Amino acid sequence: MESMGKKKSRPRRSFTSEFKAEIVELCRRGDRSAGQIAKDFDLTEPQCATG
Repeated sequence: MESMGKKKSRPRRSFTSEFKAEIVELCRRGDRSAGQIAKDFDLTEPQCATG
């Protein structure tokens, strides 16, 4: 039987204000889904969600 180990989390990352503004603009533009943008930039979807 395989052991059910927890997935090791990566260190917390920090992002510049410019990077955050770019991601927000891409999400607002609407030509790609938030999920696709998150995947493209190696983010989790909640980090990219706008509301």
